[in-house]
Amino acid sequence: MARVLVGVKRVIDYAVKVRVKPDKTGVVTQGVKHSMNPFDEIAVEEAVKMKEKKLATEVIAVSVGPAQSAEVIRTAMAMGADRGVHVDVPQAEYELLQPIHISKILAKLALDEKADLVILGKQAIDDDANQTAQMTAAVLDWPQGTFCNKIEKTDAGLTITREIDGGLETIKTKIPAVLSADLRLNTPRYATLPNIMKAKKKPLKKVTAKDLGVDTTPRIEVISVEDPPVRQAGATVADVDALVAKLKEGGHI
Repeated sequence: MARVLVGVKRVIDYAVKVRVKPDKTGVVTQGVKHSMNPFDEIAVEEAVKMKEKKLATEVIAVSVGPAQSAEVIRTAMAMGADRGVHVDVPQAEYELLQPIHISKILAKLALDEKADLVILGKQAIDDDANQTAQMTAAVLDWPQGTFCNKIEKTDAGLTITREIDGGLETIKTKIPAVLSADLRLNTPRYATLPNIMKAKKKPLKKVTAKDLGVDTTPRIEVISVEDPPVRQAGATVADVDALVAKLKEGGHI
């Protein structure tokens, strides 16, 4: 493998309590801490490890979004990525961007950069879509390995251990391929201060979706965003008969 393309997304930090806007058009993002999507951190770590093992010669970090998205690219470069590509999308347009749009952008960049491998997080913690890796593979017509728990290079390509319901599945795939990182693939490293400083000098190219020939016209309209219903308080009952009566009263049995 010569070149690995890694997707990184800027999301509301996992430790922040998400709040719905008063007009119910979305969630509050202004003045809220953001960070790299945790699954994308795992993808970056795996790509950097491949380079350290001499399995890859270059790691390119890509992010799609408004100007602030460059922050997570710099973080990826501080972790070990060699350079970055920021696909600039205005905030208003970005809010209606879907995995199909991101997939087409990543596929075009993979071809333009002559990437041998595309590694993405299995899902983003903001929309939980779990669609981008699969769609990117479909657009490129490349084999895919999703929910990767372990990735091994072989003479014929890759041997991948996948996390599935109730166990693990091992598959073999040829290269080029698209992979998605699951939680137990690795433990991402922390970016050290010297590497953070070095990352500021690494090349970061800025393009637009239009430059790549990708139409980002919204395919959806957000009608309303609601808070989940408040969980009702529990209650204690004296005995089984009272429990059954309560369940019947609530229409549960």
